Amino acid sequence: MKEKITPYKDSKLNKKAQVEKMFDTISENYDGLNRVISFGIDVKWRKKVIALVEATKPEKVLDIATGTGDLAISLAKTSASEIIGLDISEGMLAVGRKKIAEEKLSEKIKMVQADSEALPYENNTFDAITVAFGVRNFETLEKGLAEIFRVLKPNGIFVVLETSVPAKFPFKQGYNFHSKVILPIIGKLFSKDKVAYSYLSESAAAFPYGEKFNNILRKIGFIDVEDKPQTFGVATIYTASKN
Repeated sequence: MKEKITPYKDSKLNKKAQVEKMFDTISENYDGLNRVISFGIDVKWRKKVIALVEATKPEKVLDIATGTGDLAISLAKTSASEIIGLDISEGMLAVGRKKIAEEKLSEKIKMVQADSEALPYENNTFDAITVAFGVRNFETLEKGLAEIFRVLKPNGIFVVLETSVPAKFPFKQGYNFHSKVILPIIGKLFSKDKVAYSYLSESAAAFPYGEKFNNILRKIGFIDVEDKPQTFGVATIYTASKN
């Protein structure tokens, strides 16, 4: 059975359209809110993703669900000569392009609006593909992962950074309180979209993290699948490759 994640409950739009609209709306506040909501720990997690990618010495990298380009900008520190940041939200990409221009990285990083479930690239194109806090927003998880598998080169690396739920007390209880109570309150205070951060909380809780996600990756055809829980299990870094 294909894994699907519950979208907005009060919309007639499909999940893809909802996600695009939501991120367009919150794009201007997204970076600041992320730092507040994660207490800045997400910066440390992203550094670990960069280290994993850099170890493979990639030339061409694709960052899917790039948002405002935080990870794509950090990937510029690797050996990669070409980095593509791809997202469905033009609002998020517009913010990212400004940041990239300020960093004088416009020649190295290209921001592309496209659907992660229908990637506009040939088979075996990228040495490395990353997704940070984005796979849970795929309308059909397996379809998006199959597209990533298709465009990844043999022996290339696929790295996912995504939320997960801690298993042990008191971290599980603290995570649930933060995601169900604190996160929506912060979102309502600082965002024009009154349901966006409730959606983010719900989608994170519904995501098949840990071994469940590992098994989905293996089903798609990925090999060398590993998961690395971060900060008491509130996030997980997954790595995989392709024959």
